[in-house]
Amino acid sequence: MAKLNILDTEGKEIEQISIADAMVKQKINEEILHQEVRRYLAAARAGTHKTKQRGEVSGGGRKPWRQKGTGNARAGTTRSPIWRHGGITFGPVPRDYSFKLNKKVIRKSRLIALSEKFASKKIIVIDSLVYEEPKTASAAKMLENLNLSGSKVLLVLDQTDGSTAKSFRNIPGVKVVSPRGLATYDILIADYLVFTKKSLTDFTGGLDNERS
Repeated sequence: MAKLNILDTEGKEIEQISIADAMVKQKINEEILHQEVRRYLAAARAGTHKTKQRGEVSGGGRKPWRQKGTGNARAGTTRSPIWRHGGITFGPVPRDYSFKLNKKVIRKSRLIALSEKFASKKIIVIDSLVYEEPKTASAAKMLENLNLSGSKVLLVLDQTDGSTAKSFRNIPGVKVVSPRGLATYDILIADYLVFTKKSLTDFTGGLDNERS
């Protein structure tokens, strides 16, 4: 069993928590990470880009010149794609860029990303983190106590709509997610991964349920 230190909000060690080796000692597989990062970024694309085809461009209702006798090439509309101000040929249209991956591959990628953070000692577990009302100053002080000021921090909370989450929302570099919303991409780009004791239990328990 692997061990993680549990700290208080002042950065002092309180106890240790055991976590299964299967959760944090996965062999790095760059291909699986690459596939999942591509899937995540593709799903985030809006896909709303659009150009107008010849039938959608305004104007062009009149034939520019008669069919024969002018010496010019035949033309039926000034909105042909080969004309200036004409339509666009094979331009982008709204589309969905997302694609599916096997659930086991997605789960595996999370474990690999978590293992990478564990190996580099970038996982921090807080015993409890509760603010009755939004307190950004207190949240910033906690990050300072943990030597996380100025770092990209992924904070995993069991509730992302309460006062605790709001306390961190305006701090640059901090992203708040739930255990269920923790994505491989977010883990990889963060400098530090910060859990509460409860959110860590929820996250690892969710991965166990996915396996079963």
